[in-house]
Parts: sequence; structure tokens; C-alpha cells
Amino acid sequence: MKVFKFGGASVKDAAAVKNVTKILAGFTDDKLVVVVSAMGKTTNALEKVVNAYFYKTGDASAALNEVKEFHHKIMMDLFSVPTHPIFDIVNNIFVEIDWVIEEEPAKGFAFAYDQIVSTGELISTRIISAYLALNGVENNWLDARDVIATDNNYREGNINWETTQKLCKEKFIPLLSAPGKKVITQGFIGGTSENFTTTLGREGSDYSAAIFAYCLSADAVFIWKDVPGVLNADPKFYTDAQKLDKMSYHDAIELAYYGASVIHPKTIKPLENRDIPLHVRSFMNPDLPGTMIGKDLQTKPLIPSFIFKENQLLLSISAKDFSFIAEDNLSEIFGLFAKSGIKINLMQNSAISFSVCIDNDTFKVPPVVETLRQTYKVLYNENLQLFTVRHYYPSTVEMLTAGKEILLEQRSRHTAQFVVRVVND
Repeated sequence: MKVFKFGGASVKDAAAVKNVTKILAGFTDDKLVVVVSAMGKTTNALEKVVNAYFYKTGDASAALNEVKEFHHKIMMDLFSVPTHPIFDIVNNIFVEIDWVIEEEPAKGFAFAYDQIVSTGELISTRIISAYLALNGVENNWLDARDVIATDNNYREGNINWETTQKLCKEKFIPLLSAPGKKVITQGFIGGTSENFTTTLGREGSDYSAAIFAYCLSADAVFIWKDVPGVLNADPKFYTDAQKLDKMSYHDAIELAYYGASVIHPKTIKPLENRDIPLHVRSFMNPDLPGTMIGKDLQTKPLIPSFIFKENQLLLSISAKDFSFIAEDNLSEIFGLFAKSGIKINLMQNSAISFSVCIDNDTFKVPPVVETLRQTYKVLYNENLQLFTVRHYYPSTVEMLTAGKEILLEQRSRHTAQFVVRVVND
């Protein structure tokens, strides 16, 4: 049994859905769990709905109508006539969001976010399951919320592994009983014991695939991307990007941790624990080998891998009386970041200050800065970039930082990181 994961780019329109159907139709004898993300930029569009609903930043109904129209066009392109049952199925999912945004928010933002944004995956998988069936690809649709059990940590649910493993065996195995059977399910989402929806963190569909693979002891996981495999840099930022044919679990974890967008940071560890190989393939060229990640694999020769993070904020936190930043201060600061759901991308401590580089989240960051300023002096720089280089050479560092002001720098044996500002001539 294998687990396939298709991201938003692979199902962004009708032509893309047809391409996925062609790929799956080629695996006639394989038992497959197929994990699918929301279509195209649907998650971003639904985030606008949530923000408009919760923060009153716009018209939530109008924002939702754009999402409805986007999916209606895809369905018309795939099914031709609006009499196919899929139209009612998708409409009923949208009606549930309509009911939510008609009422004032009863709980926090994170709760509202998960109930609304999670519908992107439910809709995409319903459409794909129906189109596969229409084209003779036998499959069963399964609600991931009935399988992935989480706590109530909305927007980043923590997995109850024991319950999830039990539910996976109960739900998936009967549906995968015969050769060629395929189960279509969602990435990114889970459910609480009270039957509320949770999400697993942005871009969490890779993690979902790893969870299913771990719980079902899969033979392999395949992540289908719009790139030929794992590249040593994002081609949007680095035109000479090279494909890495093989990688160790350790290197993959390091790259994901530092922000490489090709793999979700939590994906690798469950696979490593069961020694399940991960293949990153191109959905545009499915016959090419892509990248294989597994035990005792290593890219030779070692070439630098680059991770670029935009829209970074560098906070410098110091005591108002110029006393030391000691362990009790750090404990307080880390606790505040953890409570606010802010992840630290880079940190550095000196005698009288503590600096952190974080994503400049316009909703999360301002309240944290305001709280810190009650006790500390807080300075910050905006509009920065964070460069991370794995397996760096001095020449690669010089090339990368040329023409840029370095605000913070850290180097270890294998990894170098730089917080930089572009210097205008």
C-alpha cells in the first residue's frame, strides 16, 4: 500500500484534475491512500473569508462567493452539466459556511479559522472523487476528521497517535481490501473528541500523508509537486537550482525545519520512525524518478541548499534598566511566543539583549510586542529576508550576501543563517 499526496497546484483547475486522474489511473493494481489539498489558492481565499468574518476586514459573504464561483467553474468544466450530484454535495458544504458567517463569532479566531478554512479540502476531495468515478477509477471518499484525532489546539492540532492509529486501521483497511482500491481523503485537517474540526498547520497536507503512512505501515509515500523533485533552492529566488536525487531523513528534516517549502517540517519524522521512503515527484512529468528520501541516503557530492524566507521581522528585546537577559527572562519571552503561536526562525542572545527573527504576522505580532513593552525595551526592523544555507561554502555565502546589509548572522558546521536587508544603491 502506498500513500500519494497531491497539493493545491496539482488540482488548481479542471485540466490539473484531469492530469491527476490520468496519474491515478496508471496505478491499476496498487492500493492507494490519496491525500489531496484544497484547489489552487483556495486556502488563501478562505483565509480572507475568515478575516472578513472575525476581524470585519471586508464582506465575508462576497469573499465566500468568489470561492464558490471558482469551484463552480471547475465543476462545470469537469462534469459539463449542473445536474451531476457533485453540485449538490459541494453546495451543501458551502451552506455550512454560510450558516457560520451569518452569526457573530462565539469562540476565538483560531476556532473560526479551522471551521471555515478546512472546507477547502473537503470540497476538493469530493470533486476529485466524483470525477475519478466518472472516468472509471474506482475509489472511496473518506473524511479525514473521522480518522486523525487531535486535541483542541486549533490551527495546529496535536495528534493523538494511539487513537489515530486505531481509527486508521478501522476505517482504511476495509476500503483497501482489494487490489487497485483507492481511498480519497483530505490533508491538513483533523477532528477533536467533540467533533470540531482542527487543522494541522499551514501546508499540513504533507504531514497528513505521513500520519496515514505511519499508522498503516505504508510501503512508501509519494508527494506530487510542480517541481521535478527536491531542489537545492526555490527557483523563484535562485535560477540555478539543482535537483537532489537522494537525501537522508536527517537532511530533509533540517531543510524542512529551516523553511524549505517543498516538505512540511513535521512530515519526515513519522516516516523515519517506520523507515518508510518518501518520493518527491513531478505531477507534470510523473515518469521521472524525482527525489528519494530515506535511510542511509546521501546526495553526492554535497551541494549547498538554499532556503529563503521573505517578510521577516527582527525583534531586539532588552531590559529597561540594562540588566542581564537571564534564564527567567528567556522563559517568560519563550512562553509568550508559544502562547501566541509565533515560531522563532532564528535567535541570538547577548548579555543585555535577546534577538529573534520571526515571520511578520500582522495579527499575531503586534499584541506580543505590546505585551513585551510592558516589561522590556523592544526595537524591531521590518521588511527583512532570512537566508539559510545548508552545506555552505565561503564562496556561496559571499555570493548570497553581496549587496545586502547583514543584521544577524549565525554559522555552525553545516548551516549558515543570515538576516539581511537589501541595500539600495
